[in-house]
Amino acid sequence: MKNLNYHFKDTGLRDLALTQSGADAVHNNERLEFIGDRVLGLTVATLLYDMFPSEAEGELARRHAVLVSTDTLATVAGRVGLDQELRHGHMTAGRIRHILANAMEAILGAIYLDGGFDAAAHVITDLWRDLAASQSVAPKDPKTALQELVQKREHGTLPVYEYRAPTGASHNPVFQVTVTALGQSATATGTSKKGASLAAADALLKILAI
Repeated sequence: MKNLNYHFKDTGLRDLALTQSGADAVHNNERLEFIGDRVLGLTVATLLYDMFPSEAEGELARRHAVLVSTDTLATVAGRVGLDQELRHGHMTAGRIRHILANAMEAILGAIYLDGGFDAAAHVITDLWRDLAASQSVAPKDPKTALQELVQKREHGTLPVYEYRAPTGASHNPVFQVTVTALGQSATATGTSKKGASLAAADALLKILAI
């Protein structure tokens, strides 16, 4: 992978991180993804703490949510060329970014196991520092932004979220959420209720902006 700036001592870990469950139901990257998610979260939190010393917890939390989101992870995965090396099963258009994001977390988990926390933190800091710096102000999460927009246009009303029962395998569920406000609706999926609701709110914000 280009621009990763890490050489694996145990290439087996690298190969496992690049194997999605659709390609191998037993030996795949899901356990590495679990570790990588935690390593990424702590490292990005530390990075933000150092970069924005005057910001309160809430502002840091909103920055953090964007930087560890599926969209950001998928973007980073594309930049390092992970999409060219990932072994996967059939990927529908709606699942591509989720699969890439999960694989990016798995690679970070593999680096942590292969070289330790400092090695993983160094890679993450290199890849995420410019993304963090590009946020000139702390972003609002889409649900908050949507709520503020709706209340501004129709005082006293709130967006309505409808949660569908999850589908897919029990170890890798897909959640679907529909949000309705100001006479418009948007539906999105995610690997968690929170992720799906944020994605739906973001999609509806784009519709309302037209």
